[in-house]
Amino acid sequence: MSDLETTSADTTTALKMPGTPGFAAPAAIINPKQDIAALDDLERHLYAHRYAMSGIDCYMGSIDPAASSADSGEALAILGQENHELICSDATGAMLERLSAHGEVLSATQRAQVRVLMRDRASMVNVPSEEQADFARLTSESFAVWNRAKLANDWASFAPHLDRIVAAMRSMANHMDPAKDVYDVWLDQFEQGTDRSFYDAFFAQVKEVVVPLLADVAKSRRQPPRNLFAGHFDDRRQWDLASDIMDLEGLRRDALFVTKTEHPYSGGLTSNYVIVAGHVHEDDVLSNVYSMLHEGGHALYEQGVNPAFNYTSLAGGTSSGMHEAQSRFFENYVGRSEEFAPHLLALLKKHFPGQLGRVTSRQLYQVVNRAEGSLVRTEADELTYPLHIIVRYEIEQLLLSGEAVASDVPYLWAKKYKDYLGVQVPDDTRGALQDVHWSQGSLGYFPTYALGNAYGAQLRAAMMRSGMDYAGLLAAGNLAPIREWLRTNVWQFGRAKDPEQIIADACGEPFSATYYTDYLTKKFSSIYGL
Repeated sequence: MSDLETTSADTTTALKMPGTPGFAAPAAIINPKQDIAALDDLERHLYAHRYAMSGIDCYMGSIDPAASSADSGEALAILGQENHELICSDATGAMLERLSAHGEVLSATQRAQVRVLMRDRASMVNVPSEEQADFARLTSESFAVWNRAKLANDWASFAPHLDRIVAAMRSMANHMDPAKDVYDVWLDQFEQGTDRSFYDAFFAQVKEVVVPLLADVAKSRRQPPRNLFAGHFDDRRQWDLASDIMDLEGLRRDALFVTKTEHPYSGGLTSNYVIVAGHVHEDDVLSNVYSMLHEGGHALYEQGVNPAFNYTSLAGGTSSGMHEAQSRFFENYVGRSEEFAPHLLALLKKHFPGQLGRVTSRQLYQVVNRAEGSLVRTEADELTYPLHIIVRYEIEQLLLSGEAVASDVPYLWAKKYKDYLGVQVPDDTRGALQDVHWSQGSLGYFPTYALGNAYGAQLRAAMMRSGMDYAGLLAAGNLAPIREWLRTNVWQFGRAKDPEQIIADACGEPFSATYYTDYLTKKFSSIYGL
């Protein structure tokens, strides 16, 4: 690697950042070797914080005792403040600007690091570190309150915390970009380049297909019977089943930790340490099957990132939407396909032979694709799923614009579920308290689930255009070529590529929701004889 000549006789002065012994910030001279060394040192410290914060986040929802929420929040607040000091200092900003201006001396990976760190810095630099720390404390406390409220069907106890979260998110968004709509700021944080106009157009296209298709399904009167999978399914056997499903997906077990939680999730500390947290219902074995397929898709993405990125800002998935594309891909495009049904059924019969011995793979396929309005997003069929997301998208806009407050949410939720899905919401546990996301300050995340479905449909089409016998692989239970295609075209890049670039490079064209709407039309027209 060639060096640029320095134009000053001054030497670099090592500056120690508070709480980070040994961190050396660069002086204001052009010396690529020193700046690259400073970049590496910055990345090492950010990695250590990220590792600790990811672990705290994951364990809060699974193994931490209930009384520890304030302790977790304080640790996250301290680590967040130190992160802010590291990445938002003037010295770091100057170093990143110099490296950005002299990208010819950097490797492709280093150029990606600089670009991603500059974007991360821009989103943080104008938000006071104390405000970010207070938000970490608030969301840690709110998560604990949400857990209790959901079990007790008690929206009123959670509502004040949601109002505080919304106020904090408004304030932070105004610091981040005062000229921009608050919700647009957060939508862009979860999926780069998106805003309400993008999602309005996307959801309009989806509704134009889903709403009449669902009406035709309702008229067909060809619903498969629910009782095929009714009954009591032993908790321990369900966890054994979950383990087999993760093996079937192809997860690396030496890089996986599995635990239990109220609301399933997954997280990656590095490509060598991925966490999946699940929840089984003894009266609903299929919930476990598709939850594990979903979280397993997230975990496969994290495990598939280039391991050379582990200690850098390029580690992990590039965006929420691309992450959800992987989870929904394995849940739906694999798990709810007719070709793959025999392999899932074989596992179900292995663990519950007395209850499911007579069920056929065709019946499993029909049951898991039964399309109808329902209460719970995570249990929804593919066709109605985007309607669940639209409900949340519309309520989030009302909250962040100030047109609604938390006490209005149960009414809004019930009305929209009646309007969009035709169901009565009987309680808040199966209504506005069903999801964990708002308690964690993730307003703006939900739309990425629907977007992830559409990304997945386009990736699936690109696989088949490449010559892959996609249906044949599913029928054989051979997911290895599918995983390898995704690793090559999506996973390995981590954050080095933005989602727009991943879709364009992998698919040979920009994003198009038409693959998704065509897929839904073809699949459900076939199932229901439309």
